[in-house]
Amino acid sequence: MNLGKYKYLSLALLLLTNLACGQQEADKEQNQANSGNDTLTVAAGCFWCVEAPFEQLNGVVAVESGYMGGTVANPSYELVCTGTTGHAEAVQIVYDTNTVSYETLMQVFFSVHDPTQLNRQGADIGTQYRSVIFYRNDIERVRAVNLIDELDASGAYASKIMTKIEPAGPFYIAENYHQDYFEINGNQPYCRFVIQPKMDKFQKAFENYLKQ
Repeated sequence: MNLGKYKYLSLALLLLTNLACGQQEADKEQNQANSGNDTLTVAAGCFWCVEAPFEQLNGVVAVESGYMGGTVANPSYELVCTGTTGHAEAVQIVYDTNTVSYETLMQVFFSVHDPTQLNRQGADIGTQYRSVIFYRNDIERVRAVNLIDELDASGAYASKIMTKIEPAGPFYIAENYHQDYFEINGNQPYCRFVIQPKMDKFQKAFENYLKQ
């Protein structure tokens, strides 16, 4: 284990935990002015690892794994895995703006992967595993930029954050066997050794935001 890297990742998680706790009151005020559902699409490596925590977050209505950011219509998983389509493995999150804010979703996003890695997460390597925030309007773009700037300035990570901020394009839903993967296949080795540690950290950091 790279203890130095673990130290910086732990610091980042602590910072994001504090931001999440401090965000609760701001969420309440913001949500009084908002109503209905909104959509967020992000990519952070294997979509199985990203789908699982968001599915447990209070205020999240639905989560789907799929592909975004590429140039080929209706790509298959096998084609995306070649890294030639430009797509990232992404998750599309529908959330209730009366319950959870965009900022809180961003805090979860940065806590469940290492945004300093370029075109990879761990052993998953390629542009399809890049870290991306797909924005749908200028407000979302500015919020994402500000959060990245804040994290970089804090020194929470030893390296510069490599997360891309890209305009949202068509979202192609992945094959059925990719949906709810951790929930259905939790005993599989990848789930136990890769996803479960991420989930343990997420659940501890955001315990006040989880579904009952």
